Amino acid sequence: MVTIVTWNINSVRLRLPLVERLLHEERPDVLCLQEIKTIDQSFPARALAALGYVHQVVHGQKGYHGVATVSRIPLRELSRHDWQDNGEARHVGVELLGRGQGVVVENVYVPAGGDVPDRTVNAKFGQKLDFVERMTRWAGAIDRPTLIVGDFNIAPLECDVWSHKQLLKVVSHTPVEVAALERFRDAHGWSDLGRAHILAPERYFSWWSYRSPDWRRNDRGRRLDHMWASPELARQARGHRVLEAARDWERPSDHVPLVTDFEL
Repeated sequence: MVTIVTWNINSVRLRLPLVERLLHEERPDVLCLQEIKTIDQSFPARALAALGYVHQVVHGQKGYHGVATVSRIPLRELSRHDWQDNGEARHVGVELLGRGQGVVVENVYVPAGGDVPDRTVNAKFGQKLDFVERMTRWAGAIDRPTLIVGDFNIAPLECDVWSHKQLLKVVSHTPVEVAALERFRDAHGWSDLGRAHILAPERYFSWWSYRSPDWRRNDRGRRLDHMWASPELARQARGHRVLEAARDWERPSDHVPLVTDFEL
């Protein structure tokens, strides 16, 4: 069995104790982090290697964005796509070389898109849509078993947000974003592993705003984080979990980890 986790950590250096706790408690084979907010040289490589995660691919950026994939399984870097088209560190792709040899794991952090869902007045929203469109063109040429994980910053289904009606005009759940993500899904025939294992309309959130003083009681969550697999790889998925408890850890990220087990 190979276990893969994705987590928007919202500063890996600030929240290194949380990452260490996750690795101690869950012992995943591969951990994909987004929004690490550090340059490569400042990534806590030694601390994670001391826990057995000696195989590391880091695509960092000072103070913003950044992604990293760390693993107990040997891997090699395949690509760093600039789907933002401005040099931001938002993607890294790796190939597993040990167990699961040949499987490609793509780690991505899609832009949030600002506050106004109109590209004519909000350039960030346009950049987000263009980012997903570039991902879509890339996905159409995939010819290997691939897993793409990360913070997509889009909650596609009505049941992926705490209130479909109230969030229809809120960035992350607007019809134009959902349609863009559907085109991405169709470009490769991706399987949404989360919803393959936690069937709609069952409650499934991965993010709760820091603005909510009592996130559990208010439960105004959204499913912004995803794990999608090529059809043949999806058939090897044996389980999927959301680690909601991590939202209660000390100084938590506003996102929680997602875990998928594969029989590779």
